[in-house]
Amino acid sequence: MDMQQTKQLARIACKVRMGVIEATFHAKSGHPGGSLSSAELLTYLYFKQMKLDPANPHWEGRDRFVLSKGHVAPALYAVLAQRGFFSEEALKTLRKAGSMLQGHPSMKLTPGVDMSTGSLGQGISVAVGMALGAKLGGAGQMTYALLGDGELEEGQVWEAAMFAAAKGLDHLVAVVDNNNLQIDGSIEEVNSPYPIPEKFAAFGWNVIEIAAHDFDEIETAFEQALRFNGKPTAVIAKSVKGKGVSFMENQVAWHGTAPNAAQYALAMEELGAQLAALEA
Repeated sequence: MDMQQTKQLARIACKVRMGVIEATFHAKSGHPGGSLSSAELLTYLYFKQMKLDPANPHWEGRDRFVLSKGHVAPALYAVLAQRGFFSEEALKTLRKAGSMLQGHPSMKLTPGVDMSTGSLGQGISVAVGMALGAKLGGAGQMTYALLGDGELEEGQVWEAAMFAAAKGLDHLVAVVDNNNLQIDGSIEEVNSPYPIPEKFAAFGWNVIEIAAHDFDEIETAFEQALRFNGKPTAVIAKSVKGKGVSFMENQVAWHGTAPNAAQYALAMEELGAQLAALEA
């Protein structure tokens, strides 16, 4: 990827992070930590990788995306707003009564959301079903799912992984946002799913390990995933929880805590400075 493309994607990812802070601040609740860690992954998918049409969210030929770790809806909403599915102003209505942007994604309420998610472990199973349907129907669409590393503690994830490999679902890509923190602490302390790459490989998947905040590595991983035949692909993306906001980075307390007014101002100042540097 050339430097201009990388900078453009980085600018969008920064705006996505600003959208996460904006949304969770106005909601006074939500999950900023894991939303911030997945900004580059979602930005690349929606602006470079996936076939989609914001003017026609239900286009049959689109690729599918499932946010299996549904609690990081603020990041998904922020990237959908940047992509033009709805206005950025709507982000301020997160979790408000009557809003189309609820605490977890709703396919009935939100343009661009392919599956309602929230119960951890279930989203990847739905993605497997979508990928199987595309294979049986001969449509050829790709299906992408984003999981949390703590989510891998759910047994249903591995039932889905086993089935996907057994059916040779090579149009399925599962991306693991490996930020090493979940609501109760580090994933090693809670119920370690490590080693993650070896587990997916043992279940019959192609495995690619990348740095989650490096667009060149993200691009290489998704390009490789498109070339693999006969197996689903797992992209294990090593990330930083709270990435982009200094006082949130690698702090488990920001898993599900919204910023107050002072923290909001500081976070937006930091992200604004990052955006200005990228636009210089």
